[in-house]
Amino acid sequence: MELGQTGIQVPAMIVGTGSLGNLYEARPYGQKLELVLAALECFPDGAVFDSAGKYGAGLALDTLGQALYDLQVPKDKVLISNKLGWKRAPLLGTEPTFERDVWKELTHDAVQDISYQGILNCFEEGNELLKGFDAQLVSIHDPDEYLDQANSPKDYEKRFEDILEGYAALTELKQAGKVKAIGVGAKNWEVIRKVYKNYPLDWVMIANSMTIYDHPEELFHFMGQLEKDGVGIINSAVFHSGFLVGGDYFDYQKMDSDDSEFQKRHQWRARFFTLCEEQAVDPAHACIQFALQLPGVNSLALNSTSTRRVRANAAFCTISLPDYFWAACKEQGLIADYLVEFNLNKTE
Repeated sequence: MELGQTGIQVPAMIVGTGSLGNLYEARPYGQKLELVLAALECFPDGAVFDSAGKYGAGLALDTLGQALYDLQVPKDKVLISNKLGWKRAPLLGTEPTFERDVWKELTHDAVQDISYQGILNCFEEGNELLKGFDAQLVSIHDPDEYLDQANSPKDYEKRFEDILEGYAALTELKQAGKVKAIGVGAKNWEVIRKVYKNYPLDWVMIANSMTIYDHPEELFHFMGQLEKDGVGIINSAVFHSGFLVGGDYFDYQKMDSDDSEFQKRHQWRARFFTLCEEQAVDPAHACIQFALQLPGVNSLALNSTSTRRVRANAAFCTISLPDYFWAACKEQGLIADYLVEFNLNKTE
């Protein structure tokens, strides 16, 4: 499928690389190599990998580049998305300063650097780590987190200007033929909308925001507008960091029983799991097909820690679920009322 109107063809599944950066658990290189090989085998016509300087403070990029080099993958058989805005820094303690308790056994820290020069530096650093497999899809990563650090309205506006200067840098890279398409990756979709109002994006990556568990109606309509405008959409983190398929993390945070949302989330998941069991549907399959069928979505970015799951997720992207499953989801209140008339099997 074409990514918006970029002319770039992408498979239904883009391979996330968080696990290559020791997300939640440190794994030996051999296991990571097997993950990359499994992804390449799933998409022999060309795999797309999504990475970022933030993932393991550059470890994911480094590991991906090494794996592609060791496997002797032709450069025309792989496309890499690098979300820019985080660069390597010395690790001064035992834990990185960003997303504590999430990334394991790192040898570097990472700091956010969103500015004209900062984005160019991140781009060059990323390509060095990738060992010649240059990123062709580029974006500014976590502009929402950068804006959240503002200590005043004036500081907020200054930070937003930094973001726009970063896009000026990306524009120069595209005009020079060094990259093919420019996007944004953020968890707060309203910041994506704000960026889009100020910059003509080629594509967006929406993370943790449009899932079978949480699907705001306003975001649904914004996605429809992006589709109409020809902007590509990659839906990411559709398992809410693994929580919807049985994990203990929700949006990169370990669930705390004292959290006011703890019981609500677990109760929803219990009802979801019961329905999936009754319908003989893998919960991951339901999450994937819901997220893939939404307006304008060209592909899902899915991260996995096992070769079996990589292959299963790739297959789930191609297999629609029956109408009666979605009807049951709606009857049990797992899907918002506004979606009652929306066709969740648009590929049929």
